[in-house]
Order: sequence, then structure tokens, then C-alpha cells
Amino acid sequence: MADMPANGKQYASEEQIAYASLLDQGMKIGFVVLVLTFIVYLFGFAAPHVSHEELARLWSKPVGEYLKATNTHTGWSWISMIDKGDYINFVGIVLLSSVTVLCYLRILPIFIAARDKVFTAIAVLEVLVLVLAASGILVTGH
Repeated sequence: MADMPANGKQYASEEQIAYASLLDQGMKIGFVVLVLTFIVYLFGFAAPHVSHEELARLWSKPVGEYLKATNTHTGWSWISMIDKGDYINFVGIVLLSSVTVLCYLRILPIFIAARDKVFTAIAVLEVLVLVLAASGILVTGH
């Protein structure tokens, strides 16, 4: 909770506290997952899709050549390889990337209850834009 100054006024609003609290929790969970999945990869608890030796050989290749040589696909195809040591790391990345959406969803009811139409609309649009961007529907550079 926010510190209260001597005059009794709160420094942060309810939605700021709710957003920051969830952001803090999500960041900590995401970080722990990143560390754990990196340990899984580093110590070989799960076999990688691309071996360390092959990775060193292919690292300097252009991305198109790398993808072809490793039979790797872009976008959400990583989900089908989540059991591979080099792809399990994506779980932590997705968690960290999702925290902002979860924070907006957390404060949305506060804006609705306050009948704040502007901030409600902004929060809804933020969620829609972030989910749309993550979905892969908006693809560029091809």
C-alpha cells in the first residue's frame, strides 16, 4: 500500500496501486520462471531443438538460412516445441509479456465502477491492441 503523508492524503490512486501490485508480482514470477527454464536448458534437463554445437555453427547465418537449416518456423509455432530445452525459455518471456495485459484487465473494473468512460475505453483499447499484436494477425516484413 502507498505510504501516507502526515496530511492523510494517499500518493497513489486505487488503480495505480492495483496495477503496480500486479506488475510487481507478475515480474517476480516471470523472472523466476526465466531462471528455472534457463537452468533446464543450460544443464540439459530437456534436449534442445538445436544442439549447442549446431547453434554455434549456425549463429552467424542470416535468419532465413538459420530457420531453414534448423527446420524452425516463426510465430506461435514454438508452442509445439515447448518440450525442447531451447524453447521452454519462451514460457517466461510470454509470462513477462502478458503482465501488462493482465494489469490492464485488473484495473478495468475499477474504471468501470468509477464510471470513467475515457479510462475504461483506453484500457479496453490497450488490451485489444496488445492481444492483437501478440496474436500474429498483424504480420509485417514478409
